Amino acid sequence: MLKFETEQKIFQIGKIQIGGQPGQLPTVLIGTIFYERHKIVKDMEKGIFDKEAAEQLIRTHEELSERTGVPCMIDVVGVTPTAIPKYLDFVAEKTEMPILIDSTSAEVKIAGIKHANEVGLADRVVYNSITHHVTQEELDAIRENNIKAAVILTYNPHNVWPKGRIELLKGNGSKKGLLALAEEAGIEKPLVDTAVLDVPSISLAAEAVKLVRNEFGLPAGGAPANAVLEWKRVKEISPDAKKVCMANAVTAMQYAGANFLLYGPIKNAPTIFPAVAMADAIIAYSARLKGVAPKTKDHPLYKIF
Repeated sequence: MLKFETEQKIFQIGKIQIGGQPGQLPTVLIGTIFYERHKIVKDMEKGIFDKEAAEQLIRTHEELSERTGVPCMIDVVGVTPTAIPKYLDFVAEKTEMPILIDSTSAEVKIAGIKHANEVGLADRVVYNSITHHVTQEELDAIRENNIKAAVILTYNPHNVWPKGRIELLKGNGSKKGLLALAEEAGIEKPLVDTAVLDVPSISLAAEAVKLVRNEFGLPAGGAPANAVLEWKRVKEISPDAKKVCMANAVTAMQYAGANFLLYGPIKNAPTIFPAVAMADAIIAYSARLKGVAPKTKDHPLYKIF
């Protein structure tokens, strides 16, 4: 198993620790709620949703975390500036886990972090995400609203290979890298997403995790399960193929050193948590050969066996 030569940073976000050498801390799992076409959402423009169903999804997510020792966060997606505060208030009331503020719209994400700061949630939220097309308006809003944690998405359209992700983080003489931009915005806890594009590219994202951790010592990970959800022909293999391949996708990145994994729709928690817990235990057991021990008694190595 891996042990990185570079000192590995550990960040505290809310009550969750993330980072460290493989085997020290469990992988953080992040489930997504209120995403586009999520059946529990009744009106995505106004932010009207089935509160009972949403609470049950959050409870299952948390219960599996407690049972396995795998820590968790929740990725809250909004479509409009009207909807996102309603989602954030609900989730913050129902759980103490850290919250990612997510949208395809910068306007919505800015509305989300403004609201989070106003209601005292700034230390629990993660901006998702700072990308190669981040605007100055976004960076200013992050700084002005005291957001200290952000996902840094390393999709590089000019170089899709693993080293292209490093180039995007570092920048060059003519353009600042994403890490420098994040630092200027006040981000102290960058979480590097190595950008899975499709199922075969999981291999590139996994290799990029190792490069990021070797180069910067930062927590790194990605969203491999979403690629499986977009894989149209997976159902042709067998009735269970999608679930099995989702679990395989996340553990493939774990064994490459991923500190966090966005596993897609929160309803998939029962499929993902057991697989990740088992892989965490295997990694931690092997890490002892390299002088690395778990930093928590709640590690899956102790919880599931």
